[in-house]
Amino acid sequence: MSAIVEVKGVHKRFDVPGAWPWSPRRQVHAVRGVDLVVQPDEVVALVGQSGSGKTTLSRMVLGLENPTLGEIWIEGKRWDNLPERERQARRLAYQYIPQDAMSALDPQQTVLEAIVETLTVLAGKSAAEAVEVAATMLARLGLAHRHHALPRELSGGEQRRVTLARVLALNPRLVVADEPTSGLDPDRRAAVLEDLVGNLPAGAGCILVTHDLDAAVDYCHRAVVMLEGEVIEVVDLRHEEARHPYTRSLLDPWHDPGGAP
Repeated sequence: MSAIVEVKGVHKRFDVPGAWPWSPRRQVHAVRGVDLVVQPDEVVALVGQSGSGKTTLSRMVLGLENPTLGEIWIEGKRWDNLPERERQARRLAYQYIPQDAMSALDPQQTVLEAIVETLTVLAGKSAAEAVEVAATMLARLGLAHRHHALPRELSGGEQRRVTLARVLALNPRLVVADEPTSGLDPDRRAAVLEDLVGNLPAGAGCILVTHDLDAAVDYCHRAVVMLEGEVIEVVDLRHEEARHPYTRSLLDPWHDPGGAP
């Protein structure tokens, strides 16, 4: 069986204007020679602080940015060099969960309407079938009693679960979740991640973009740790301990990078 995602030697450079109109442009090297593999039924954490390159890499995986160098393959087929008209036919299977749930939801749509619209517009389901699928998914995520609530009437955790429902109802092959628990308290973070990981379709792969390595340890199979655009360590979270001082500092903020290993 093909890997869900294979990233091979990917680089991404951006041209950035100077501080003044007459200043020369400069290049920012956001991602440097990254390799990444996500297998079916695997949840991989993409971990690093802000500016480490993890969001840029995840956007390239989804085809929202093109790499400067390197290749991206999804389910055994080259992805990064496809024209958008060919990508469009496959995008339904490769879904994104945003960090800011509130801004991702239509303030005038109820919870049920948001899921039904996604299923009718993107998946082509009939209205009756969409309502059935949406209601089932909302029940699985503990939102059966919130069908007619508007986004402003939901708690932060409930808003996140609506964005999960909208994606998971499409039965995707790949889910990229960008800091899906940002701003939540620890209990709600755990509940949202449990709902995400526990409801992934069979055989799907998931990339969890996060700076929270503790969460990765609880819910992911591997962690790919990025610093300044490079992968500095890949940790099998079920069988290995972090070795790199930076990775260990993400697990323990009081860790002394210059101390004994």
